[in-house]
Amino acid sequence: MDAASLSPDEHRALAGLTTDLTRVFGAGLEAVAAYGLHHPSPPPRPVHAIALVERLSFDDLARCAPLVTAWRRAGLAVPLILEREEFLRTLDVFPLEYGDIIAHHVLVAGRDFFAEARVAPEDVRRACELAAKSHLIHLREGFLEAGGEPRATARLIAASAAPLRALLANIARLAAGPGADVADTAERQIGIPAAVVREVLASGAGQDSSIAEPSALLGRYIDAAERMWEFVDTWQGRA
Repeated sequence: MDAASLSPDEHRALAGLTTDLTRVFGAGLEAVAAYGLHHPSPPPRPVHAIALVERLSFDDLARCAPLVTAWRRAGLAVPLILEREEFLRTLDVFPLEYGDIIAHHVLVAGRDFFAEARVAPEDVRRACELAAKSHLIHLREGFLEAGGEPRATARLIAASAAPLRALLANIARLAAGPGADVADTAERQIGIPAAVVREVLASGAGQDSSIAEPSALLGRYIDAAERMWEFVDTWQGRA
């Protein structure tokens, strides 16, 4: 992504953040970037930022704490502040989260360590498998907790829509790169019905009342979730 992804107000807010962090860390502030701008979010969206520093102490955090209110007022989420080496050494621990930052960041200040970083495909595969299996278990347990009641089942489906979108985006990045439409990409790459994906994502947009038969949809959804897990479980070595 490039700086055009940011509005003038967001540019000003991030410039103010950079000025504040420079006062705290001085030359130890090595990079500031915005991220998460590609995720669908109704306005006003909080702008997420990551700052890489040479060293991060509790005293540094204490100096940043009084600034948080002003950052939020400017439309910023509380920034993620990490030591540069800490970020690079934990790419294998948070491959999906950091991989998303690497793929979709906008550099605000400093050196672009994010563009230089690389996440190992096997680390992404392992994280996708964990996320896919957790998603499947959540759907199964949620249906039992709902007791088969249609409205509770519809709420379960709606609440799972955003995690499903994120999971499919990560699987797409692992497999062959995302397409223009997440549902079509899932059908092409994984073999799950695009119609099921679209219906679940629509429910997450506040349209759960349009689900005529929530239990029937959840049954198809769980079948698709099983296929997602099987796909990432056996992905190793695919091109």
